[in-house]
Amino acid sequence: MRKFDYIIVGSGLAGLYAAWKASLKGSVAVITKSMIRESNSFNAQGGIAAVTSFDDDPEIHKSDTLIAGRGLCEDHAVEILVNEGPERIEEIIAEGMKFDTENGVLALGLEGGHHKRRILHAGGDATGRWITEFAISKVAERDNITVFENTLLLDLLVKDKVCYGVRCWSSNADLAEGAGEDGREVMLFADHVFLTSGGTSAIYARTTNPQTTVGDGVAIAYKAGCRILDMEFIQFHPSGLYLKDSPQAFLISEAVRGEGARLFGKDGKRFMVPIHELAELAPRDIVARSIFKQMQIDGMPYVTLSLKHLDPKMILKRFPGIYAKCKEFGYDLTQEIPVAPAAHYSVGGVMSNKDGRTDVERLYVCGEVAATGIMGANRLASNSLIECLVFANRAVEDTVKVGAVKEFPAFEVQYSRDNDNAELYQSLRQRVSEIMNTYAGIIRSEEGLKEGLRQIEQLRNVIKQKQDERGGEPNREYYLEASRRLLCVARLIMSPALLRKESRGGHYREDYPCADEGYALHSVQRRGEEIATAPVNSNYFNF
Repeated sequence: MRKFDYIIVGSGLAGLYAAWKASLKGSVAVITKSMIRESNSFNAQGGIAAVTSFDDDPEIHKSDTLIAGRGLCEDHAVEILVNEGPERIEEIIAEGMKFDTENGVLALGLEGGHHKRRILHAGGDATGRWITEFAISKVAERDNITVFENTLLLDLLVKDKVCYGVRCWSSNADLAEGAGEDGREVMLFADHVFLTSGGTSAIYARTTNPQTTVGDGVAIAYKAGCRILDMEFIQFHPSGLYLKDSPQAFLISEAVRGEGARLFGKDGKRFMVPIHELAELAPRDIVARSIFKQMQIDGMPYVTLSLKHLDPKMILKRFPGIYAKCKEFGYDLTQEIPVAPAAHYSVGGVMSNKDGRTDVERLYVCGEVAATGIMGANRLASNSLIECLVFANRAVEDTVKVGAVKEFPAFEVQYSRDNDNAELYQSLRQRVSEIMNTYAGIIRSEEGLKEGLRQIEQLRNVIKQKQDERGGEPNREYYLEASRRLLCVARLIMSPALLRKESRGGHYREDYPCADEGYALHSVQRRGEEIATAPVNSNYFNF
Protein backbone atom coordinates (compact mmCIF):
# COMPACT_ATOMS: atom_id res chain seq x y z
CA MET A 1 0.00 0.00 0.00
CA ARG A 2 1.51 3.32 -1.16
CA LYS A 3 0.21 5.96 1.22
CA PHE A 4 0.84 9.73 1.31
CA ASP A 5 -0.61 12.61 3.27
CA TYR A 6 -1.52 14.35 -0.01
CA ILE A 7 -2.04 13.25 -3.59
CA ILE A 8 -2.03 15.99 -6.23
CA VAL A 9 -3.41 15.06 -9.66
CA GLY A 10 -1.99 17.39 -12.30
CA SER A 11 1.18 19.44 -12.77
CA GLY A 12 -0.08 22.85 -13.79
CA LEU A 13 0.38 25.86 -11.51
CA ALA A 14 -2.50 24.89 -9.19
CA GLY A 15 -1.08 21.40 -8.69
CA LEU A 16 2.56 22.39 -8.26
CA TYR A 17 1.77 25.27 -5.92
CA ALA A 18 -0.59 23.04 -3.89
CA ALA A 19 2.14 20.38 -3.71
CA TRP A 20 4.66 22.88 -2.40
CA LYS A 21 2.27 24.28 0.22
CA ALA A 22 1.08 20.78 1.20
CA SER A 23 4.68 19.59 1.62
CA LEU A 24 4.97 22.00 4.53
CA LYS A 25 2.36 19.85 6.29
CA GLY A 26 3.10 16.30 5.13
CA SER A 27 4.22 13.89 2.40
CA VAL A 28 3.02 14.54 -1.16
CA ALA A 29 2.66 12.54 -4.36
CA VAL A 30 2.16 14.43 -7.64
CA ILE A 31 0.86 12.41 -10.59
CA THR A 32 0.75 13.81 -14.12
CA LYS A 33 -0.41 12.05 -17.28
CA SER A 34 2.51 13.24 -19.38
CA MET A 35 5.53 15.31 -18.30
CA ILE A 36 5.64 17.89 -15.54
CA ARG A 37 6.16 20.78 -17.95
CA GLU A 38 3.24 19.96 -20.23
CA SER A 39 0.30 22.06 -19.03
CA ASN A 40 -1.80 25.10 -19.85
CA SER A 41 -0.03 26.96 -17.05
CA PHE A 42 3.36 26.32 -18.61
CA ASN A 43 2.12 27.63 -21.97
CA ALA A 44 0.38 30.73 -20.58
CA GLN A 45 1.76 33.91 -22.13
CA GLY A 46 -0.23 36.90 -20.97
CA GLY A 47 0.34 37.06 -17.25
CA ILE A 48 -1.29 37.00 -13.83
CA ALA A 49 -3.82 39.57 -12.65
CA ALA A 50 -3.50 41.14 -9.20
CA VAL A 51 -3.71 44.61 -7.68
CA THR A 52 -0.16 45.75 -6.97
CA SER A 53 -0.13 49.47 -7.87
CA PHE A 54 -1.30 52.51 -5.91
CA ASP A 55 -3.68 53.68 -8.66
CA ASP A 56 -5.55 50.35 -8.66
CA ASP A 57 -7.94 48.85 -6.13
CA PRO A 58 -9.39 45.37 -5.43
CA GLU A 59 -12.87 46.80 -5.91
CA ILE A 60 -11.99 47.81 -9.48
CA HIS A 61 -10.56 44.34 -10.14
CA LYS A 62 -13.78 42.86 -8.71
CA SER A 63 -15.92 45.10 -10.92
CA ASP A 64 -14.00 44.08 -14.05
CA THR A 65 -14.38 40.40 -13.11
CA LEU A 66 -18.13 40.74 -12.54
CA ILE A 67 -18.66 42.58 -15.82
CA ALA A 68 -16.79 39.90 -17.76
CA GLY A 69 -18.70 37.16 -15.91
CA ARG A 70 -22.04 38.31 -17.35
CA GLY A 71 -24.10 38.01 -14.19
CA LEU A 72 -23.02 34.51 -13.10
CA CYS A 73 -20.09 35.34 -10.80
CA GLU A 74 -20.31 34.56 -7.11
CA ASP A 75 -19.49 37.80 -5.29
CA HIS A 76 -17.96 36.12 -2.23
CA ALA A 77 -15.52 34.10 -4.38
CA VAL A 78 -14.49 37.12 -6.45
CA GLU A 79 -13.86 39.11 -3.27
CA ILE A 80 -11.58 36.35 -2.00
CA LEU A 81 -9.69 36.35 -5.30
CA VAL A 82 -9.08 40.09 -5.56
CA ASN A 83 -8.23 40.56 -1.88
CA GLU A 84 -6.01 37.52 -1.35
CA GLY A 85 -4.39 37.65 -4.78
CA PRO A 86 -1.95 40.43 -3.84
CA GLU A 87 -0.91 38.42 -0.75
CA ARG A 88 -0.05 35.41 -2.89
CA ILE A 89 1.96 37.61 -5.28
CA GLU A 90 3.92 39.08 -2.38
CA GLU A 91 4.55 35.57 -1.08
CA ILE A 92 5.98 34.12 -4.30
CA ILE A 93 8.10 37.23 -4.94
CA ALA A 94 9.54 36.84 -1.44
CA GLU A 95 10.24 33.18 -2.29
CA GLY A 96 12.18 34.13 -5.43
CA MET A 97 9.69 34.55 -8.29
CA LYS A 98 10.99 37.21 -10.70
CA PHE A 99 8.41 39.29 -12.53
CA ASP A 100 9.40 41.85 -15.17
CA THR A 101 10.12 45.34 -13.86
CA GLU A 102 10.51 48.84 -15.26
CA ASN A 103 12.61 51.39 -13.39
CA GLY A 104 12.64 49.20 -10.31
CA VAL A 105 8.89 48.61 -10.05
CA LEU A 106 6.67 45.84 -11.37
CA ALA A 107 5.88 46.22 -15.07
CA LEU A 108 2.11 45.99 -15.49
CA GLY A 109 0.28 45.11 -18.70
CA LEU A 110 -3.29 45.69 -19.86
CA GLU A 111 -5.59 43.01 -21.24
CA GLY A 112 -9.16 42.75 -22.42
CA GLY A 113 -11.83 43.63 -19.86
CA HIS A 114 -9.40 45.29 -17.42
CA HIS A 115 -9.73 49.01 -16.76
CA LYS A 116 -6.35 49.23 -15.05
CA ARG A 117 -2.87 47.95 -15.84
CA ARG A 118 -2.59 45.07 -13.37
CA ILE A 119 -1.19 42.17 -15.39
CA LEU A 120 2.17 41.04 -14.05
CA HIS A 121 4.34 39.23 -16.57
CA ALA A 122 7.69 37.47 -16.65
CA GLY A 123 10.13 36.90 -19.48
CA GLY A 124 8.01 39.25 -21.59
CA ASP A 125 5.48 36.76 -22.95
CA ALA A 126 6.60 33.68 -21.01
CA THR A 127 4.81 34.24 -17.71
CA GLY A 128 3.35 30.74 -17.56
CA ARG A 129 6.71 29.10 -18.15
CA TRP A 130 8.49 31.31 -15.63
CA ILE A 131 5.94 30.91 -12.84
CA THR A 132 5.63 27.17 -13.48
CA GLU A 133 9.41 26.78 -13.40
CA PHE A 134 9.38 28.72 -10.13
CA ALA A 135 6.80 26.29 -8.73
CA ILE A 136 8.79 23.30 -10.05
CA SER A 137 11.89 24.64 -8.29
CA LYS A 138 9.98 24.86 -4.99
CA VAL A 139 8.73 21.29 -5.47
CA ALA A 140 12.28 20.11 -6.23
CA GLU A 141 13.53 21.61 -2.97
CA ARG A 142 11.23 19.41 -0.91
CA ASP A 143 12.39 15.86 -0.14
CA ASN A 144 8.86 14.82 0.87
CA ILE A 145 7.37 15.41 -2.61
CA THR A 146 7.46 12.55 -5.12
CA VAL A 147 6.53 13.27 -8.75
CA PHE A 148 5.19 10.44 -10.91
CA GLU A 149 5.17 11.37 -14.61
CA ASN A 150 3.45 9.27 -17.30
CA THR A 151 0.76 8.39 -14.77
CA LEU A 152 -2.88 8.77 -15.81
CA LEU A 153 -5.77 9.12 -13.37
CA LEU A 154 -8.34 6.36 -14.01
CA ASP A 155 -10.68 6.80 -11.05
CA LEU A 156 -10.94 8.10 -7.53
CA LEU A 157 -11.00 5.59 -4.69
CA VAL A 158 -14.34 6.55 -3.17
CA LYS A 159 -16.45 4.75 -0.59
CA ASP A 160 -19.52 6.21 1.15
CA LYS A 161 -18.82 9.62 -0.42
CA VAL A 162 -15.29 9.77 1.02
CA CYS A 163 -12.18 9.84 -1.19
CA TYR A 164 -9.28 7.69 0.00
CA GLY A 165 -6.93 7.98 -2.95
CA VAL A 166 -6.62 7.40 -6.67
CA ARG A 167 -6.64 4.55 -9.15
CA CYS A 168 -4.17 5.33 -11.94
CA TRP A 169 -2.44 3.76 -14.92
CA SER A 170 1.30 4.21 -14.88
CA SER A 171 4.36 3.29 -16.90
CA ASN A 172 6.57 5.17 -14.40
CA ALA A 173 9.26 2.73 -13.27
CA ASP A 174 9.28 4.19 -9.75
CA LEU A 175 5.59 3.47 -9.33
CA ALA A 176 4.76 0.54 -11.62
CA GLU A 177 7.91 -1.52 -11.30
CA GLY A 178 8.23 -4.17 -13.99
CA ALA A 179 5.12 -2.99 -15.86
CA GLY A 180 6.97 -2.11 -19.08
CA GLU A 181 5.96 0.51 -21.64
CA ASP A 182 2.28 -0.42 -21.53
CA GLY A 183 2.09 0.23 -17.79
CA ARG A 184 -0.39 -1.18 -15.30
CA GLU A 185 -3.01 -0.11 -12.77
CA VAL A 186 -1.66 1.30 -9.51
CA MET A 187 -3.57 2.47 -6.43
CA LEU A 188 -2.30 5.27 -4.23
CA PHE A 189 -3.87 6.26 -0.91
CA ALA A 190 -3.90 9.61 0.88
CA ASP A 191 -5.59 11.61 3.60
CA HIS A 192 -6.36 14.34 1.06
CA VAL A 193 -6.69 14.22 -2.73
CA PHE A 194 -6.34 17.35 -4.88
CA LEU A 195 -7.76 17.26 -8.41
CA THR A 196 -5.88 19.93 -10.41
CA SER A 197 -6.13 18.25 -13.80
CA GLY A 198 -7.01 21.25 -16.00
CA GLY A 199 -9.85 21.85 -18.41
CA THR A 200 -11.51 20.30 -21.45
CA SER A 201 -10.57 22.41 -24.47
CA ALA A 202 -8.55 19.75 -26.31
CA ILE A 203 -11.83 17.94 -26.87
CA TYR A 204 -12.29 20.48 -29.68
CA ALA A 205 -10.65 20.13 -33.09
CA ARG A 206 -8.89 23.52 -32.85
CA THR A 207 -7.40 24.39 -29.48
CA THR A 208 -4.59 26.29 -27.77
CA ASN A 209 -4.32 23.53 -25.12
CA PRO A 210 -1.97 20.56 -24.93
CA GLN A 211 -3.60 17.53 -26.55
CA THR A 212 -3.84 15.85 -23.12
CA THR A 213 -6.36 18.43 -21.84
CA VAL A 214 -9.56 16.51 -22.60
CA GLY A 215 -11.43 16.83 -19.30
CA ASP A 216 -10.48 13.55 -17.58
CA GLY A 217 -10.77 15.15 -14.15
CA VAL A 218 -14.26 16.51 -14.80
CA ALA A 219 -15.55 13.15 -16.03
CA ILE A 220 -13.98 11.26 -13.12
CA ALA A 221 -15.34 13.71 -10.52
CA TYR A 222 -18.79 13.44 -12.15
CA LYS A 223 -18.61 9.64 -11.90
CA ALA A 224 -17.67 9.99 -8.21
CA GLY A 225 -20.81 12.03 -7.46
CA CYS A 226 -19.57 15.64 -7.62
CA ARG A 227 -21.78 18.41 -8.94
CA ILE A 228 -20.59 19.83 -12.27
CA LEU A 229 -21.40 23.49 -12.94
CA ASP A 230 -21.70 25.75 -15.99
CA MET A 231 -20.02 23.43 -18.49
CA GLU A 232 -21.73 25.10 -21.45
CA PHE A 233 -19.44 28.10 -21.08
CA ILE A 234 -16.32 27.47 -23.15
CA GLN A 235 -13.95 30.35 -23.70
CA PHE A 236 -12.57 30.54 -27.21
CA HIS A 237 -9.39 32.59 -27.30
CA PRO A 238 -9.84 35.23 -30.00
CA SER A 239 -6.36 35.05 -31.41
CA GLY A 240 -4.80 31.70 -32.12
CA LEU A 241 -2.24 31.83 -34.95
CA TYR A 242 -3.94 30.36 -38.00
CA LEU A 243 -2.04 27.34 -39.30
CA LYS A 244 -3.68 25.57 -42.22
CA ASP A 245 -4.78 21.97 -41.52
CA SER A 246 -3.45 22.03 -37.93
CA PRO A 247 -5.60 21.28 -34.84
CA GLN A 248 -3.04 23.06 -32.67
CA ALA A 249 -3.41 26.83 -32.57
CA PHE A 250 -0.38 28.65 -31.23
CA LEU A 251 -1.65 31.25 -28.79
CA ILE A 252 -1.16 34.93 -29.59
CA SER A 253 -1.53 36.46 -26.14
CA GLU A 254 -4.24 38.98 -25.42
CA ALA A 255 -1.40 41.14 -24.15
CA VAL A 256 -0.44 41.71 -27.80
CA ARG A 257 -3.74 43.51 -28.31
CA GLY A 258 -3.20 45.13 -24.92
CA GLU A 259 -0.09 46.79 -26.34
CA GLY A 260 -2.04 48.16 -29.30
CA ALA A 261 -2.37 45.45 -31.98
CA ARG A 262 -5.46 45.87 -34.18
CA LEU A 263 -7.83 43.48 -35.94
CA PHE A 264 -8.73 43.92 -39.60
CA GLY A 265 -11.14 42.19 -41.95
CA LYS A 266 -10.58 41.32 -45.58
CA ASP A 267 -11.61 44.86 -46.57
CA GLY A 268 -8.77 46.38 -44.52
CA LYS A 269 -11.11 47.95 -41.94
CA ARG A 270 -11.04 47.58 -38.13
CA PHE A 271 -14.25 45.71 -37.37
CA MET A 272 -14.07 45.85 -33.54
CA VAL A 273 -14.34 49.67 -33.28
CA PRO A 274 -18.11 49.90 -33.93
CA ILE A 275 -18.82 46.74 -31.89
CA HIS A 276 -17.49 47.67 -28.43
CA GLU A 277 -16.16 50.75 -26.64
CA LEU A 278 -12.93 48.89 -25.82
CA ALA A 279 -12.57 47.73 -29.46
CA GLU A 280 -9.87 45.01 -29.60
CA LEU A 281 -9.74 44.98 -25.79
CA ALA A 282 -13.39 44.01 -25.32
CA PRO A 283 -13.99 40.86 -23.20
CA ARG A 284 -12.85 37.69 -24.92
CA ASP A 285 -16.27 36.28 -25.72
CA ILE A 286 -17.18 39.40 -27.67
CA VAL A 287 -13.88 39.55 -29.56
CA ALA A 288 -13.91 35.82 -30.40
CA ARG A 289 -17.49 35.90 -31.64
CA SER A 290 -16.85 39.08 -33.65
CA ILE A 291 -13.83 37.50 -35.33
CA PHE A 292 -15.85 34.37 -36.12
CA LYS A 293 -18.61 36.46 -37.71
CA GLN A 294 -16.08 38.53 -39.66
CA MET A 295 -14.54 35.32 -40.99
CA GLN A 296 -18.00 34.26 -42.20
CA ILE A 297 -18.55 37.64 -43.86
CA ASP A 298 -15.14 37.52 -45.54
CA GLY A 299 -15.36 33.85 -46.49
CA MET A 300 -11.91 33.44 -44.92
CA PRO A 301 -10.60 31.05 -42.22
CA TYR A 302 -8.87 33.92 -40.40
CA VAL A 303 -8.70 37.69 -39.88
CA THR A 304 -5.59 39.87 -39.74
CA LEU A 305 -3.88 41.05 -36.57
CA SER A 306 -1.69 44.05 -37.38
CA LEU A 307 1.22 45.38 -35.35
CA LYS A 308 2.95 47.29 -38.12
CA HIS A 309 1.96 50.65 -36.60
CA LEU A 310 3.78 49.76 -33.35
CA ASP A 311 7.45 50.13 -32.41
CA PRO A 312 9.26 46.93 -33.56
CA LYS A 313 11.77 47.23 -30.71
CA MET A 314 8.95 47.22 -28.16
CA ILE A 315 7.42 44.13 -29.79
CA LEU A 316 10.71 42.23 -29.74
CA LYS A 317 11.32 43.13 -26.09
CA ARG A 318 7.79 42.46 -24.87
CA PHE A 319 6.99 39.35 -26.93
CA PRO A 320 10.23 37.55 -27.74
CA GLY A 321 8.71 34.08 -27.54
CA ILE A 322 5.69 34.87 -29.71
CA TYR A 323 7.93 36.66 -32.23
CA ALA A 324 10.22 33.63 -32.48
CA LYS A 325 7.33 31.20 -32.84
CA CYS A 326 5.67 33.29 -35.56
CA LYS A 327 8.99 33.48 -37.39
CA GLU A 328 9.23 29.69 -37.19
CA PHE A 329 5.94 29.50 -39.11
CA GLY A 330 7.00 32.14 -41.63
CA TYR A 331 5.29 35.21 -40.14
CA ASP A 332 6.69 38.52 -38.89
CA LEU A 333 4.97 39.63 -35.66
CA THR A 334 6.10 43.23 -36.22
CA GLN A 335 3.91 43.32 -39.35
CA GLU A 336 0.70 41.28 -39.81
CA ILE A 337 -0.30 37.73 -38.91
CA PRO A 338 -3.43 35.60 -39.54
CA VAL A 339 -5.46 34.70 -36.44
CA ALA A 340 -8.65 32.80 -35.67
CA PRO A 341 -10.43 31.76 -32.44
CA ALA A 342 -9.58 28.45 -30.78
CA ALA A 343 -10.98 26.57 -27.77
CA HIS A 344 -8.95 27.82 -24.84
CA TYR A 345 -10.52 27.64 -21.37
CA SER A 346 -13.29 25.71 -19.60
CA VAL A 347 -15.19 28.27 -17.56
CA GLY A 348 -17.25 25.66 -15.68
CA GLY A 349 -16.07 22.54 -13.89
CA VAL A 350 -16.31 20.63 -10.64
CA MET A 351 -18.22 22.63 -8.06
CA SER A 352 -16.15 23.72 -5.06
CA ASN A 353 -16.67 25.95 -2.07
CA LYS A 354 -14.44 28.81 -0.95
CA ASP A 355 -11.89 26.32 0.43
CA GLY A 356 -11.74 23.99 -2.57
CA ARG A 357 -13.98 21.29 -1.07
CA THR A 358 -16.22 19.19 -3.31
CA ASP A 359 -19.29 17.01 -2.65
CA VAL A 360 -16.92 14.10 -1.91
CA GLU A 361 -15.18 14.34 1.45
CA ARG A 362 -11.38 14.69 1.35
CA LEU A 363 -11.49 15.56 -2.36
CA TYR A 364 -10.41 19.09 -3.31
CA VAL A 365 -10.34 20.79 -6.70
CA CYS A 366 -8.21 23.75 -7.78
CA GLY A 367 -7.43 25.54 -11.02
CA GLU A 368 -9.29 25.21 -14.31
CA VAL A 369 -11.00 21.95 -13.33
CA ALA A 370 -12.78 23.77 -10.49
CA ALA A 371 -15.95 25.86 -10.59
CA THR A 372 -15.49 28.33 -7.74
CA GLY A 373 -18.02 30.84 -9.05
CA ILE A 374 -15.31 33.36 -9.95
CA MET A 375 -15.42 33.10 -13.73
CA GLY A 376 -19.19 33.36 -14.16
CA ALA A 377 -20.07 32.91 -17.81
CA ASN A 378 -16.75 34.24 -19.11
CA ARG A 379 -13.28 34.39 -17.54
CA LEU A 380 -11.63 37.77 -17.22
CA ALA A 381 -8.18 37.65 -18.84
CA SER A 382 -5.32 36.51 -16.56
CA ASN A 383 -7.57 35.69 -13.61
CA SER A 384 -6.84 31.98 -14.02
CA LEU A 385 -3.26 31.87 -12.72
CA ILE A 386 -4.07 33.96 -9.66
CA GLU A 387 -7.09 31.74 -8.96
CA CYS A 388 -4.70 28.76 -8.90
CA LEU A 389 -2.60 30.36 -6.16
CA VAL A 390 -5.42 31.75 -4.03
CA PHE A 391 -7.60 28.67 -3.91
CA ALA A 392 -4.85 26.07 -3.75
CA ASN A 393 -3.54 27.91 -0.69
CA ARG A 394 -7.00 27.95 0.90
CA ALA A 395 -7.55 24.26 0.16
CA VAL A 396 -4.26 23.19 1.75
CA GLU A 397 -5.05 25.23 4.85
CA ASP A 398 -8.50 23.61 5.02
CA THR A 399 -7.00 20.12 5.16
CA VAL A 400 -5.61 20.91 8.61
CA LYS A 401 -9.18 21.17 9.92
CA VAL A 402 -10.15 17.87 8.28
CA GLY A 403 -7.26 15.83 9.70
CA ALA A 404 -6.05 12.35 8.78
CA VAL A 405 -7.92 9.19 7.77
CA LYS A 406 -8.35 6.78 10.68
CA GLU A 407 -8.72 3.61 8.59
CA PHE A 408 -8.50 2.96 4.85
CA PRO A 409 -10.95 0.53 3.21
CA ALA A 410 -9.78 -2.11 0.74
CA PHE A 411 -10.11 -1.66 -3.04
CA GLU A 412 -9.58 -4.23 -5.79
CA VAL A 413 -7.72 -3.84 -9.11
CA GLN A 414 -10.20 -3.25 -11.97
CA TYR A 415 -8.34 -2.23 -15.12
CA SER A 416 -6.48 -3.95 -17.94
CA ARG A 417 -5.23 -2.68 -21.28
CA ASP A 418 -5.96 -4.06 -24.73
CA ASN A 419 -3.86 -2.34 -27.39
CA ASP A 420 -6.30 -3.56 -30.05
CA ASN A 421 -8.63 -0.81 -28.80
CA ALA A 422 -6.06 1.98 -29.27
CA GLU A 423 -7.11 2.65 -32.86
CA LEU A 424 -10.77 2.73 -31.83
CA TYR A 425 -9.99 5.39 -29.22
CA GLN A 426 -8.03 7.55 -31.66
CA SER A 427 -10.76 7.44 -34.30
CA LEU A 428 -13.40 8.21 -31.68
CA ARG A 429 -11.39 11.14 -30.35
CA GLN A 430 -11.10 12.59 -33.85
CA ARG A 431 -14.83 12.17 -34.38
CA VAL A 432 -15.72 13.78 -31.04
CA SER A 433 -13.51 16.80 -31.77
CA GLU A 434 -15.30 17.29 -35.10
CA ILE A 435 -18.71 17.01 -33.44
CA MET A 436 -17.76 19.57 -30.79
CA ASN A 437 -16.42 22.07 -33.31
CA THR A 438 -19.45 21.68 -35.58
CA TYR A 439 -22.26 21.66 -33.03
CA ALA A 440 -20.92 23.15 -29.78
CA GLY A 441 -18.45 25.76 -30.99
CA ILE A 442 -18.51 29.54 -30.82
CA ILE A 443 -22.05 29.81 -32.26
CA ARG A 444 -24.65 27.17 -31.40
CA SER A 445 -28.30 26.34 -32.15
CA GLU A 446 -30.98 23.99 -30.86
CA GLU A 447 -30.93 21.97 -34.06
CA GLY A 448 -27.16 21.64 -34.02
CA LEU A 449 -26.89 20.72 -30.33
CA LYS A 450 -29.57 18.05 -30.67
CA GLU A 451 -27.73 16.57 -33.63
CA GLY A 452 -24.43 16.67 -31.76
CA LEU A 453 -25.94 14.88 -28.77
CA ARG A 454 -27.52 12.29 -31.07
CA GLN A 455 -24.14 11.51 -32.61
CA ILE A 456 -22.47 11.32 -29.18
CA GLU A 457 -25.17 8.86 -28.07
CA GLN A 458 -24.43 6.67 -31.07
CA LEU A 459 -20.76 6.59 -30.10
CA ARG A 460 -21.69 5.80 -26.49
CA ASN A 461 -23.61 2.75 -27.67
CA VAL A 462 -20.55 1.53 -29.58
CA ILE A 463 -18.35 1.81 -26.48
CA LYS A 464 -21.01 0.27 -24.23
CA GLN A 465 -21.28 -2.73 -26.54
CA LYS A 466 -17.49 -3.15 -26.51
CA GLN A 467 -17.44 -2.94 -22.71
CA ASP A 468 -20.34 -5.40 -22.37
CA GLU A 469 -18.37 -7.88 -24.43
CA ARG A 470 -15.70 -7.75 -21.73
CA GLY A 471 -18.24 -8.42 -18.97
CA GLY A 472 -18.69 -4.87 -17.62
CA GLU A 473 -17.40 -3.78 -14.21
CA PRO A 474 -15.08 -4.45 -12.53
CA ASN A 475 -13.31 -5.65 -15.68
CA ARG A 476 -12.63 -2.26 -17.25
CA GLU A 477 -10.36 -1.62 -20.23
CA TYR A 478 -8.00 1.37 -20.47
CA TYR A 479 -8.93 2.66 -23.96
CA LEU A 480 -12.65 2.00 -23.60
CA GLU A 481 -12.69 3.93 -20.34
CA ALA A 482 -10.77 6.81 -21.93
CA SER A 483 -13.39 6.82 -24.69
CA ARG A 484 -16.19 6.86 -22.13
CA ARG A 485 -14.66 9.89 -20.42
CA LEU A 486 -14.44 11.79 -23.72
CA LEU A 487 -18.09 11.14 -24.46
CA CYS A 488 -19.05 12.09 -20.92
CA VAL A 489 -17.33 15.47 -21.24
CA ALA A 490 -18.99 16.11 -24.60
CA ARG A 491 -22.42 15.47 -23.08
CA LEU A 492 -21.64 17.61 -20.02
CA ILE A 493 -20.92 20.55 -22.36
CA MET A 494 -23.74 20.10 -24.87
CA SER A 495 -26.61 19.13 -22.56
CA PRO A 496 -26.77 22.41 -20.59
CA ALA A 497 -25.99 24.35 -23.79
CA LEU A 498 -29.18 22.91 -25.28
CA LEU A 499 -31.25 23.86 -22.23
CA ARG A 500 -29.83 27.39 -21.92
CA LYS A 501 -32.03 29.23 -24.42
CA GLU A 502 -30.14 32.51 -24.36
CA SER A 503 -26.69 33.90 -25.17
CA ARG A 504 -24.35 34.76 -22.31
CA GLY A 505 -20.55 34.88 -22.04
CA GLY A 506 -18.92 31.83 -23.57
CA HIS A 507 -22.29 30.41 -24.69
CA TYR A 508 -23.87 31.93 -27.80
CA ARG A 509 -27.09 30.64 -29.39
CA GLU A 510 -27.89 32.05 -32.82
CA ASP A 511 -31.55 31.13 -32.23
CA TYR A 512 -31.53 33.02 -28.90
CA PRO A 513 -28.97 35.80 -29.50
CA CYS A 514 -29.83 37.91 -26.43
CA ALA A 515 -29.28 37.36 -22.71
CA ASP A 516 -32.39 36.41 -20.74
CA GLU A 517 -32.41 37.23 -17.02
CA GLY A 518 -34.58 34.17 -16.50
CA TYR A 519 -31.42 32.19 -17.24
CA ALA A 520 -29.17 34.10 -14.81
CA LEU A 521 -28.63 30.78 -13.06
CA HIS A 522 -25.87 28.20 -12.76
CA SER A 523 -26.43 24.93 -14.60
CA VAL A 524 -25.90 21.91 -12.34
CA GLN A 525 -25.26 18.32 -13.45
CA ARG A 526 -24.94 15.34 -11.16
CA ARG A 527 -24.71 11.69 -12.06
CA GLY A 528 -28.12 9.97 -11.97
CA GLU A 529 -30.04 13.25 -11.76
CA GLU A 530 -31.73 15.57 -14.24
CA ILE A 531 -29.95 18.84 -15.08
CA ALA A 532 -30.85 21.44 -12.47
CA THR A 533 -30.17 25.12 -11.87
CA ALA A 534 -28.90 27.09 -8.89
CA PRO A 535 -29.34 30.79 -8.08
CA VAL A 536 -26.38 33.16 -8.15
CA ASN A 537 -25.14 34.70 -4.89
CA SER A 538 -27.21 32.41 -2.70
CA ASN A 539 -25.95 29.95 -0.09
CA TYR A 540 -25.50 27.27 -2.73
CA PHE A 541 -21.69 27.38 -2.54
CA ASN A 542 -21.69 27.23 1.28
CA PHE A 543 -21.10 23.57 2.02
